[in-house]
Amino acid sequence: MASFIQHGSLLVVAMLSSANLGGGMYECLVIDPFWPIRPDLIQPVQGGISRGRFWLPFHISFEIVLIFCLVQEWSSANASVWLLFALATHAAARIWSAFDFIPKALAFEKATVVDQASAKRWTQRSRFRLPIALLTVMFLLCALEAAFSR
Repeated sequence: MASFIQHGSLLVVAMLSSANLGGGMYECLVIDPFWPIRPDLIQPVQGGISRGRFWLPFHISFEIVLIFCLVQEWSSANASVWLLFALATHAAARIWSAFDFIPKALAFEKATVVDQASAKRWTQRSRFRLPIALLTVMFLLCALEAAFSR
């Protein structure tokens, strides 16, 4: 039963990480090219999307499952190392987001007038979060492979 929970939670965290990457790609490819010109697309009070409604519960769920996996796999040196790498890359992206992207995104959502040049720079920098998310996915897949190969 413990193995089922361990493997199941690793599968869940790998799927959540993949969804994180997919959500980031969606924003970069579908939303970000257009909202600097039309800020109402990301302004919930104007009928636009609410990024926080997706990202906040998503990241809380992902981080809880990731920490659970780390606790469950701690005795497995192979899997736990990969999980620590995944935690480190995810933490780097979250810290960067917390101090740079999120405050600016909230300001753009609330602004009555948006500086298009600033918005464009924000969207261009935001793309650099995708490789970090991809690394997290890859590390979690390596942890999954290590856990299943025991």
